[in-house]
Amino acid sequence: MNILKFFTAGSVDDGKSTLIGRLLYDTDSILADQLEAIQNANRKNDDGTVDLAILTDGLRAEREQGITIDVAYKYFQTDKRKFIIADTPGHIQYTRNMVTGASTANLAIILVDARNGIIEQTIRHSYLVSLLGIKHVVLAVNKMDMVDYSETVFDAITQKYKTLAEELKLKDVTYIPVSALKGDNIVHQSERMTWYTGESLLHFLEQVDTAVEDKSEKARMPVQWVIRPQTDELHDYRGYSGRVVSGSFKVNDKITVLPSGASSTISKIEFFDKELEEASSGQSVTIHLATDVDISRGDTIVNSSALPQESKLVEADLCWMDTKALDTSITYLLQHNSKLTKCKIAEVVYKVDINTLEKHAADEFKLNDIGRVVLKTADYLPFDFYDESKANGSAILIDSRTNLTVGATMFRALAD
Repeated sequence: MNILKFFTAGSVDDGKSTLIGRLLYDTDSILADQLEAIQNANRKNDDGTVDLAILTDGLRAEREQGITIDVAYKYFQTDKRKFIIADTPGHIQYTRNMVTGASTANLAIILVDARNGIIEQTIRHSYLVSLLGIKHVVLAVNKMDMVDYSETVFDAITQKYKTLAEELKLKDVTYIPVSALKGDNIVHQSERMTWYTGESLLHFLEQVDTAVEDKSEKARMPVQWVIRPQTDELHDYRGYSGRVVSGSFKVNDKITVLPSGASSTISKIEFFDKELEEASSGQSVTIHLATDVDISRGDTIVNSSALPQESKLVEADLCWMDTKALDTSITYLLQHNSKLTKCKIAEVVYKVDINTLEKHAADEFKLNDIGRVVLKTADYLPFDFYDESKANGSAILIDSRTNLTVGATMFRALAD
């Protein structure tokens, strides 16, 4: 049974938390004590029914204000699939929280209030989905009960969004009219929108194919640990452990170790107490080589026939996550998989106004700003572009003075 990771995005009061609560409630995924707690809660809907948003609003400030501030993760499953949901905040003030929750998602659910249609925050969230390379998008037109389940209203919103999706190159968009409050088209097909002939939201989530076509020739494994027991029974044992982030390795494959450039051949692949003929993307394994090679944590084992980019200068999209503004005069740390290296921001190429999508020159980069920068690293980085490999095409920036993560980067091009 595979896992679908998805997140919800939308403007404040578009009903993100209510939609997730409805999914959990109608699939019987709420524990008895949780159900009793929300039934006894003071927060009720106008019609006296239980406010299902309480299920994901975990912070006191969220419950008091009725908004989402931090990312809340919820887990449930049906007979067909397991799900991990990230309920992300919609307000521009919490853009960094949304990026964090969306970074590992396979699918995005963007909510639109049927009364308001496409607004600035819809554009902003759609841009972030495009930036993060999320392939599957559901536009859930919520609160259809407040527009008398009008097909005309739904059609007008979908037509307007199709123009935006084309501009942002969002190719796989599914449009579903829903009412999270009343339960229409969330788990069960709505009887009040007979004009809609598509699937309910849950049925779509159960069926959507999120399998990524993995380019097996671009095999990459950042080394996390060198295993050298040096005991009597394992005197000559030397293994290199890590997680295969893309492609696949097979026994007898020719590999190259970067940044040193040393070459060898895979003699054995271990997975716990078993030996494998092939290690695929997502598996944590120990690789043995036919020859002794100088390898340390932070090095990357790659397929010799498909080498990655290798440079100290790279153009990257940057989402700034710190309350302190970016400082081009100081040295940051860049964590790229298991490699940690010193890094400076050589240039701010542009900043994006994520409400209008306009790009403009900028002298400063502050909390929640997104744009393009040039990174200059102390060591050569073996990387792929983000569009080709999310895992090997992204990194985080760390402030060495505080050890806080201050930015998320996505590699886009080689810099001059």
